[in-house]
Amino acid sequence: MKISEELRAKILRYHYVEQWPVGTISSQFGVHHSTIKRVLAETGVSKKELLVQGSIIEPFLPYILEQLELHPKLTAKRLYHMVKERGYPGGSDHFRHLVSLYRPRSSAEAFLRLRTLPGEQAQVDWGSFGTMTIGKAKRPLTAFVIILSYSRKIYLKFFLNQRVENFLRGHEGAFHAFNGIPRVLQYDNLLC
Repeated sequence: MKISEELRAKILRYHYVEQWPVGTISSQFGVHHSTIKRVLAETGVSKKELLVQGSIIEPFLPYILEQLELHPKLTAKRLYHMVKERGYPGGSDHFRHLVSLYRPRSSAEAFLRLRTLPGEQAQVDWGSFGTMTIGKAKRPLTAFVIILSYSRKIYLKFFLNQRVENFLRGHEGAFHAFNGIPRVLQYDNLLC
């Protein structure tokens, strides 16, 4: 909901100067509480500050934070039962929402998502699968792999070495299996 600059100024004044909570401001001005929270968040008030302010979870917060630090994979359901035994009067849905704000986050892993059209691109590589005994000799077992970027369809063929002729045979087999040739082939540090 778009609000006027005048109403925005009133929300900020009553929150920061008069120390009114979000619910009071919401009922006084007839504006949904999520709009009030959005205006306050735009000025730097975090979601945690907005939720904990006068919340029933506040007395239990040190215990919750301690448990999350000791056991970061502890489920919110289990944590709810532990806090409920200590006198928490609230419901589980609201509790789970609050716990999600305090749960330690793992760092996001960086990756590149490929967005291609059908038949546009494939990725080519060799894979190593240990050794294979043939008679008395041990031979390396490698696989030639092509993956179509759009459909993730895979072609794999095993060879006993990574010679150029096997590399070319792998391409021929893949193109025959795919009924065509991708426009672009991406190679990953091949040591042929």
